[in-house]
Amino acid sequence: MATAFIAREIFTGQTIETGKAVLVKDGKIVDIVNNTAIPAGYRQKELPGYMLAPAFIDLQIYGGNGRLFSADLTTDTLEAVYEYCLQGGCTQFMITLATNSIEKFLQSMEVARSYQSGGGKGLLGVHLEGPYINPSKKGAHIEKFIKKPTVQEIQRLLEKGKGIFKMMTLAPEQCDRACIELLLQNNIIVSAGHSNARYGEAIDGFYQGIPAATHLFNAMSPLQSREPGLVGAIYDNPDVRSSIVCDGIHVDFASVRISKKVMGDRLFFITDAVAEVQYGEYTHVFKGDRYTLPDGTLSGSALTMLQAVKNGVEKAGIPLPEALRMASMYPANLARLEAKRGCIRPGAHADLILLDDQLNLLQVIVDGEV
Repeated sequence: MATAFIAREIFTGQTIETGKAVLVKDGKIVDIVNNTAIPAGYRQKELPGYMLAPAFIDLQIYGGNGRLFSADLTTDTLEAVYEYCLQGGCTQFMITLATNSIEKFLQSMEVARSYQSGGGKGLLGVHLEGPYINPSKKGAHIEKFIKKPTVQEIQRLLEKGKGIFKMMTLAPEQCDRACIELLLQNNIIVSAGHSNARYGEAIDGFYQGIPAATHLFNAMSPLQSREPGLVGAIYDNPDVRSSIVCDGIHVDFASVRISKKVMGDRLFFITDAVAEVQYGEYTHVFKGDRYTLPDGTLSGSALTMLQAVKNGVEKAGIPLPEALRMASMYPANLARLEAKRGCIRPGAHADLILLDDQLNLLQVIVDGEV
């Protein structure tokens, strides 16, 4: 069906347009035209509210709607996570598993592949956070599963995870260059995190080609006067992007604001969301606005992507267009999806959200369907 979506304002990812309509056909965006020049054959859909914008993309989420993927490796869990994502205006997600056994990782990839092949929506792939991290920065990760990588083990993950294994968080100082190079050569998005790297070690990893870092400030060597650490290396390298958890708990909002000034379009939002479970390797306890391990260690957020955007605007002083990019265009760029996702332009997928002037979610449009 061909539909012309008419909204008061349309945020394309670059500019805010008024008096325009988004033409959608067969799940793709055809064009943006004046709402007085809609071609014949398009059903006109007037959208109430304030702004039509690209749907969000979450590159790090563990669970949602009461289901944690690592504890319940089923396609039903992935469906529950997708529904949770939709509640926050997110239509694409990278399901994430914290440090665990290699067998658990391999099993997760099979389930994720089954979900995709069975018509499951929204799943970009699997993000493995660990096990090649630094024990001194393990955070909520289970130490007995932490290890150093071997080329043979990474080859096994790549072979078994072909087409579904997309991203890995690792500590560069814990990994031989050959292991990092193997991941990069196979188009895995490598992200530095849970790392105690000195500045020089981090910079070496970035020069090797590591393009990103995981949840800025959390579980990484800090910026200090005599040792800039991983945070300093992220700030200093003009090509490296980093996710950040914008909930005011993982990171103070002032730190979000400062980092945005330093990093500009290199900083993007994730939820790092988990769910409350009392079984499996990781048990998470809901504390009203966050999740912790039973011992009180912070273990995940209760964010949605839309709440991260709202917090960015209202608490960190980030202009709305930029906050929207941090949840859509910038993660799409890192995931090499910039031509297809995170924007409203001809040829892109028609995944859109409708917001009111208080940034409440009014509607999610997936593949052009309301």
